[in-house]
Amino acid sequence: MRIIVDANIMFSAILNTDGKIGDILLNSHNIFEFVAPRFLKEEIRKHHKKIIDISGYSNAELLEIEDKVYKPISFLSEVHIPLSIRISSKHLVEDIDPKDVVYIAFAKYFRCKLWSGDKVLRKGLIKKGFTSIISTDELFKVRERKLLRK
Repeated sequence: MRIIVDANIMFSAILNTDGKIGDILLNSHNIFEFVAPRFLKEEIRKHHKKIIDISGYSNAELLEIEDKVYKPISFLSEVHIPLSIRISSKHLVEDIDPKDVVYIAFAKYFRCKLWSGDKVLRKGLIKKGFTSIISTDELFKVRERKLLRK
């Protein structure tokens, strides 16, 4: 099952690799295929100082943790997503959070769920009929069901 990972999920995973988000990301390699836009790494890099301030990590520790949480994710360029999908995604989120356009476009293009902890985004999208979004708790339950079947 392919899952698009957004920035707030990555921040959470970096800040707490032992939490539920870190667990799902780091321990679901035979269950989920995680995908994210390439620019997500740049977004994280822009916030290094803030992450270090919040976490108390050294720069070296932060880079090591980033490598760890990036490993299960395929980072892809958004240039291959058709313009029509990008435009429809923009219209969908422009009044919720325009910065999330690429994540929505990825979910539409790959016909899969967007994993996001952003409650405002989730509520706004569902209200508009876009249900290709999944919360951490829902994803955890999906993984548990799949593990029970094995």
